[in-house]
Amino acid sequence: MTELQVLPAASRALTAPEFQRLADVPPEAQWFANLSSAQTRRAYEGDIRVFMQFTGIVVPEEFRAVARGHVLAWRADLEKQGLSGATIRRKLAALASLYEYLCDCNAVTHNPVKGVKRPAVDSYEGKTPALGDAQARALLDAPPADTLKGKRDRAILSVLLYHALRREELTKLLVKDFNQERRGVPHLRVQGKGGKLRYIPAHANSLRLVSEYLAMAGHGAELDGPLFRPIRNPRGGQTTMALTPGGVYTSVVVRYMKQVGITGDNMGPHALRATAATSALEHNADIAKVQEWLGHASISTTRVYDRRGSKPEDSPTFRVSY
Repeated sequence: MTELQVLPAASRALTAPEFQRLADVPPEAQWFANLSSAQTRRAYEGDIRVFMQFTGIVVPEEFRAVARGHVLAWRADLEKQGLSGATIRRKLAALASLYEYLCDCNAVTHNPVKGVKRPAVDSYEGKTPALGDAQARALLDAPPADTLKGKRDRAILSVLLYHALRREELTKLLVKDFNQERRGVPHLRVQGKGGKLRYIPAHANSLRLVSEYLAMAGHGAELDGPLFRPIRNPRGGQTTMALTPGGVYTSVVVRYMKQVGITGDNMGPHALRATAATSALEHNADIAKVQEWLGHASISTTRVYDRRGSKPEDSPTFRVSY
C-alpha cells in the first residue's frame, strides 16, 4: 500500500481554521443542512423552532437533554392550541427525524419521540377534494385562448389536470423537460420530492397547448430555461425567471376556479392533483402505476385518492323518497 501524500497548504480548498470549524459543526445543524428538499427544510425549520421556544432550547447541544416527557408536554400544548391532527403529526415527524439523525451520530442514546402517540388524522378525502368531470372541463376552458397569459394558463391547467403534478414540480419544469422522447413517446421529465426524477408520458392535449404557448411566448429554443414564466406586461413581455408556486396558486388555479364558480375549502392546485389521480383510478388505472405516476413513496398515500367505492351518486341520500 502506498503512503498517503500530504498536500501542501497552498493547494488545499479549505484553510486549517475552516477545516476545524466544519469539524466542530454540531450534529443538530448537520441534520438540517442534510435535508435535500427546500420545502421540507422550510417546514421542519418552523416546527423545530416552535419546539425550541416551548422548551427554552437556545443552543443545539441542549437538544441532547430532551426526554420523552418534554415531547409529551409539547404534544399536549399543540393540541391545546387547536392545531389539526395532520399538523401535529408533521411537527412530531420533524422532531423524530432530528433525533433519528442524532442517534445515528451517537449524539444521543435514544429517540425521545419514539413511542409518543401521534394524533389520528381525519380522512384526506374532505381535505383534498376532487373536481367533477364537468368542473375540470370548465376549468380547462376558462383562460382566454388568444392572449399570452391565457395560453400559458391553459397549458398550466392542462399539465396539472392530465399529469397530477405538484405545483412546485410544475414550476421546476424546463423547456427541455416537456418533450423527452422515450420509446418513441413524448414524456415529461419531472423533478419530484427529494430530487427524485420520474418520467410521465405527455398527454396530447398538453403537448398541443404547451406548443401554442411557447410559439407565442418565444422562448421555445431556450431549452435550459424555465418552461412557465411570469407575464411581465399586458403586451406579452416575459421575464426569464420561473413562475413561483405562489403564482400558480393565486394567479392561475384559484383565479379560474372562482371564475367558473368552483368554491369550497382546500380548492387549489392539490385539488387538481387529486382530480387527476381520482379520474385515473375510476377509469381502471392500476393503483401501483398511479403510485409511481404521482411519485408517492408509499401506496398508502395513493389510496386516499381511491374513491371508487364512495361516489356521491351512489349515496343513500339519492335513494330517499317522500
